[in-house]
Amino acid sequence: MQELNVVGKSVRRKDALDKVLGKSQYSGDIKLPGMLHVKVLRSPVAHALLKNIDCRAAESLPGVHAVLTAKDIPESNTHGIIIKDEPVLVMDKIRKIGDPLVVVAAETEEIALRALSLIEVEFEELPAVFDPEEAMKPEAPKVHDGGNIQSIRKIRKGDIEAAFAHADIVVETSYRTQMQEHAYIEPEAGVAYLDGDVVVLRVSTQNPHFDCKEVARNLALPLNKVRIVQAPTGGGFGGKLDISVQIYIALLAIRAKRPVRLVYTREESMLASTKRHPYVIKYKTAADKNGKLMAIDVIVIGDTGAYASYGPGTLTRSAVHATGPYEVPNVRVDAYTVYTNNPTAGACRGFGVPQLAFAHEQQMDMVAQRAGISPIQVRLLNALRPNSQTGTGQVLETGVGFVETIEVAQAKALEVLGRIC
Repeated sequence: MQELNVVGKSVRRKDALDKVLGKSQYSGDIKLPGMLHVKVLRSPVAHALLKNIDCRAAESLPGVHAVLTAKDIPESNTHGIIIKDEPVLVMDKIRKIGDPLVVVAAETEEIALRALSLIEVEFEELPAVFDPEEAMKPEAPKVHDGGNIQSIRKIRKGDIEAAFAHADIVVETSYRTQMQEHAYIEPEAGVAYLDGDVVVLRVSTQNPHFDCKEVARNLALPLNKVRIVQAPTGGGFGGKLDISVQIYIALLAIRAKRPVRLVYTREESMLASTKRHPYVIKYKTAADKNGKLMAIDVIVIGDTGAYASYGPGTLTRSAVHATGPYEVPNVRVDAYTVYTNNPTAGACRGFGVPQLAFAHEQQMDMVAQRAGISPIQVRLLNALRPNSQTGTGQVLETGVGFVETIEVAQAKALEVLGRIC
């Protein structure tokens, strides 16, 4: 067998030694001469019309260098990885608790927080919707003017009605999965400063090229006037793919002509960051008397919260993977991403697949029970193999290791069980 340089060998991470020795300099560790401190005023309500913001008292506070609202954003005042539906600072409508209203730059964090407390916000609170199934109803409060159903994905394969009509086993269950916080140890953080006429950001991010484009677009700058440096990042798991501090600190560094830093508190991080999508899943499975799958019929409702983020992409993954690693000849999937006034949901490890895996694996266990076979047997009976066809009609020609994985796992489990018994 040919010996390779990397494959099959233990490779030391480049940043491993600095991290275990505490030498890595994260965004929140950076201190620059003359640096100002940034804080964000956020909405205390989930749904409201923003009537007025009075910043005069905050602007006159000694030590305050800038107090900015939506009218101070030079260009679009929107961001979003797929849909540009989230405001940098709210202009007219609040859609979730934690929506950003004002940013302040001051000599110290204490002064910045004092400035936030002096800002007077007038709003007209609106009825809110927090359940995605309720949000789909025509009479539900509208989070966005275009309606609460943000995106739809449908998959059709075979004759679903005939399959269920001839099935020996039918398992029908509803599932709900929870919202999940990424809970990375390092909260969102960044510093920004001017290098000549270029604004430089050192930020905790997973998406520096996207950051560069969004900062440039919102600040009406050419791309070559924005430089993003990904600082050592203390965890992300998908939660640092979206914009957090980037546009605020770039704007304030340019306005104040001083370096600035913004580090979210833990509470602010949990309030403002994206979450794993909570799902409602209605799953119906058909099988013959031996446990061989005949059909699935699935409705998926994903709560994307106030803004789309990665919702449309996450939903696509969920729909495509609704069959799991199993060959199913007849498939019907209707999947919806729905706006609510909950925290925004976005990318999180697995990207829409863990929610469906929870459902389809429960279904497989119940099919096995009804067929009188073991959970291992039902999975081997229906496993995708080379030349199997997926739920979307793709033929898997090579690289399907599901059966081998089950067999190895089973052997290991029996070995451990033998030692215990």
